[in-house]
Amino acid sequence: MAFPKQRMRRTRRTAGLRGLVRETRLSPEDFIYPLFVTAGEDVKNPVASMPGVFQLSINHAVAEAERAHELGIPGVLLFGLPETKDEAGSGAYDPEGIVQLATRAIKEAVPELLVVTDVCLCEYTSHGHCGVVHRETGEVLNDVSLELLARTAASHAEAGADVVAPSDMMDGRVAAIRAELDNEGFENTPIMAYAAKYASAFYGPFRDAADSAPQFGDRRSYQMDPANAREALVETGLDVEEGADIVMVKPALPYLDVLRRVREATDLPLAAYNVSGEYAMVKAAAQNGWLDEERAVLEALTGIKRAGADIIITYHAPDAARWLSG
Repeated sequence: MAFPKQRMRRTRRTAGLRGLVRETRLSPEDFIYPLFVTAGEDVKNPVASMPGVFQLSINHAVAEAERAHELGIPGVLLFGLPETKDEAGSGAYDPEGIVQLATRAIKEAVPELLVVTDVCLCEYTSHGHCGVVHRETGEVLNDVSLELLARTAASHAEAGADVVAPSDMMDGRVAAIRAELDNEGFENTPIMAYAAKYASAFYGPFRDAADSAPQFGDRRSYQMDPANAREALVETGLDVEEGADIVMVKPALPYLDVLRRVREATDLPLAAYNVSGEYAMVKAAAQNGWLDEERAVLEALTGIKRAGADIIITYHAPDAARWLSG
């Protein structure tokens, strides 16, 4: 950038002027709030590694959804913790599964609130992987998994989900889900695809919250190498071609460069997931008096939006919405 030769003057930025010249504006309307819904009645289990986050039975999840709506947050993202698990993750696509029941309850209580549902098998499989695993080799079976993921998405739409969000990273899952939704009469149900999902160290607290840690191996065979940025554009492009309506980068803060590249490559709505580890670090530092929590959270979320996100999925959503409104 070339600056003009004449002397530049700095303007003293009074509070009013700062507002007028602010380039990026953060709002509660930018947020989606993740909720962990568990089987049982009147359950509110704190997640030790994520202060302020709980595993919630349906009645408490409904109350939290109502609170989010009152704060101006437009949507919630549901993750399910089933009562039992098996090798095929059957709880994921059970019409009476935990996410399906929670979706119905929330849509009945707060019909204006968007309900986004996580489409994956890891919370429901006894082995903790995102797809069906070959018993002898331990290999994740991509094509078999696609059938179950598509059934899961259709069952969520049947329950009233406004958006389905496949997070599994199986090859071809957006196309499979789109075809199944269309076949079942849910042509207008959008897909928010985890298009660039990295094999990140920042997911640890989530796996505590969702009880979804792999029982063997890891997920590097189907999640992305943190060293790769160009690959993110390839993965995003494939999801767009397959019919994604919204694409996502996950995690957010270590991948702001990727977020910007994806923003420049597509005009589709772009989401970023401010993940559990990012949340936990700020919370821990704030509890130790090392950071001003409000300023740190709003600065981080503003950075995510400035990099190009239209939607920010964040556990900070209720606090951030309250601070912004205040």
